[in-house]
Amino acid sequence: MIDRSKVWTGTINEQALEPQPRGTVGLYDTTLRDGEQTIGVVLGPEDKLELARALDAAGIDRIEAGFPRVSEEDYRAVELIVGAGLRAEVWGFSRAVQADVDALVELGVRASVIESPISDGKLAALGVSRETMLDRIRSAVSFATERGIRVAFFGVDSSRADLEFFDQAYAAAVDAGAVEVVVVDTLGIATPEAAALLVSRALDRLDVPVHWHGHDDFGLGTAAAIAAVQAGATWVQGTINGMGERAGNADLVEVALALEALYGIPTRLDLTQARALSQLVAERAETPLPPWKAVTGEALFRRESGAVAAQFHDPPAIEPYASELVGAERGIVLGKKSGIDSIAIALERLGLDVPADRHAELLAAVKRAGTQKRRLVTDAELRRMVTRLSKADGKKP
Repeated sequence: MIDRSKVWTGTINEQALEPQPRGTVGLYDTTLRDGEQTIGVVLGPEDKLELARALDAAGIDRIEAGFPRVSEEDYRAVELIVGAGLRAEVWGFSRAVQADVDALVELGVRASVIESPISDGKLAALGVSRETMLDRIRSAVSFATERGIRVAFFGVDSSRADLEFFDQAYAAAVDAGAVEVVVVDTLGIATPEAAALLVSRALDRLDVPVHWHGHDDFGLGTAAAIAAVQAGATWVQGTINGMGERAGNADLVEVALALEALYGIPTRLDLTQARALSQLVAERAETPLPPWKAVTGEALFRRESGAVAAQFHDPPAIEPYASELVGAERGIVLGKKSGIDSIAIALERLGLDVPADRHAELLAAVKRAGTQKRRLVTDAELRRMVTRLSKADGKKP
């Protein structure tokens, strides 16, 4: 559970939210499968094994090892992860196709999502009737459960499905042996309110745990996941860094921090590993993060603004939570927007002795360089400025 003394969000959330559910929410990671669908990303078997171990060490509850029938490399990756002895549950991915299930059985995978599209738009695109799809769902789920696989039925595009057919599809899956269901916002179109409606509807009609799997096409991935949890979802599916097709999936690190810090709902993620995990995924996927990204962005605890630097000594005044909660370090950087306090902090950090009455002159040089070069001023550049200042005074730096 998060250290509340390091969360500086005031009391407005408690006033708005109480009473609030407090049950622990499970995190189901699909970085190795759905995350790899990010355009241009290729993760080899050894990459996936390394990432699976990092996810496990960070406290992710379930790791979707992949879809073994995609390629020989994906098959090998699942094989390696199944044999890695992880604490996390290792899950597979399958379409409502017997050959997909057979591959999971061969690999010794004991749990898997089984997907089928359930929106009329998807069915029309495939040329499949509702009744035919219901038959496929029943057949695939029963085939998997008869072979000892624990099934969570994954209704593709369920956020755009006719609600009556939504009910029928999930009921058919549960009747055939699915022990969990996943409500899926495939195209990221669900508002938080819609996410809550769909999860509530599933819970009202089915006596099984409900997952939420959402995408971020409208920038609502985290918000929809939170709403789904408030409506009773006990599992959130997502990826590290929000990787995934199109605009990506809900970012599990963002979801976990929001649940714990803003809603008081626990997860088992070790948030102190958040940034290291995020960086590892970005490196292996060769997908750098924008510096302003929530939770894991490079700029989150770095300050250039002089007005903010004047309050840098008091973290709760300028930050919503302590940097150590997510394994980050605080710092001041120099550039066009720096102030006198920025200069003083930077000089102290670097052990440079410049009289206070010369700080304004040094600040002017920093602002000039930052403006001309259209970037931050490096430590080496600041040292050279100090050297020039000292020489002008006839002194050594």
